[in-house]
Amino acid sequence: VRITTQLVNGVTGFHLWSQTYDRDLGDVLKLQTEIANAVANALKVTLLGNATAKIELGGTRNPEAFDAYLRATRAYSGYYESERELQAVIEGYSESIRLDPNYALAYAGRSIALASFARNWAKGSAVRDDGNKAQADARQAIALAADLAEGHLALAEFLTDSLEFTGASQEYERALALAPGNARVLGYYSLFAVQMGHAAAGLSAARRAVALDPLNPEAHSKLGTALAFAHRYGEAIVAFTDAKALAPNSGFVNGWLGYAYHDNGNLQSARAACESADEDNKEICLALVYKKLGRHADAESMLAKLRGRRGDDDAVFYAMIYAQWGDTARALDWLDTAMRHHNAYLVYVKANHSFDSLRKEPRFQAIERALRFPD
Repeated sequence: VRITTQLVNGVTGFHLWSQTYDRDLGDVLKLQTEIANAVANALKVTLLGNATAKIELGGTRNPEAFDAYLRATRAYSGYYESERELQAVIEGYSESIRLDPNYALAYAGRSIALASFARNWAKGSAVRDDGNKAQADARQAIALAADLAEGHLALAEFLTDSLEFTGASQEYERALALAPGNARVLGYYSLFAVQMGHAAAGLSAARRAVALDPLNPEAHSKLGTALAFAHRYGEAIVAFTDAKALAPNSGFVNGWLGYAYHDNGNLQSARAACESADEDNKEICLALVYKKLGRHADAESMLAKLRGRRGDDDAVFYAMIYAQWGDTARALDWLDTAMRHHNAYLVYVKANHSFDSLRKEPRFQAIERALRFPD
């Protein structure tokens, strides 16, 4: 196989350097490391410690395991539209691990996917079971590769969902220190930072992630979500529109674009976007939009559909809806339910504007204190 590498100045377009490598394709993973080292040496890049060790950190020498990992990672773009699609992602990572039980990156990937499944799809006792599996995978990734940023990111995600925000903050900081140029780490950290009340740090990280990975719709979407939490709805609309241009059929993106339009006061655009959202976001979003449009029966119908499907598992979202409808008592009752169930989405309490009308209520203040958000 012949591989040609080129370095071009992205601003001026000038060609700075190139080199061609002719190699045997027999061991493609060994070839990948060899070429990476050759390029680093040719460009006189100074890498701390052992360059090969850093390039291979958390990886595998099994091509089939690598292929399964890449397929699962590609499928897990953050925009899976169904429980079945996320289960397929988890199965892909599991296949990677079956082929190479020491594949740290695959454990980290499966951990993040399992945490997402527990947060969004699992019900009842399965929420805790899947969360425990996510934690085990994250800790296994770190045990196999202590300096793997993705392992610490996975553990941070689990701790966030477990409402252990101080521990999560430490793991996010560790991940950032290990991989300051990792767009995925920056994107996940950005949401956490804004949710903890550190909007400037979160938005800076989100914008950096977009600059590093501009063709990834997830990067734009996380920027949009961070902007929405920071109450910058017009800018959030721009970011979600950019994400939609890259992932036009994403129900997740359409849902959050609908929220941004709603919060910015553009109710007709919000309604159109919400109607193209995934099931949960569609019902939450339309419950809010229909209420403001004066379609009270339709708003109640959307909430009833959501409760019929999700039971108490979406208690935080019922609280958000009732708070925006002006029903303080029911909003607080559902927050109490969320606290009893230790619901992962209680991370929204500190920064989500939906709860602004409740912030002077003693019951709300008690919940906020009990969640122990770090300063």
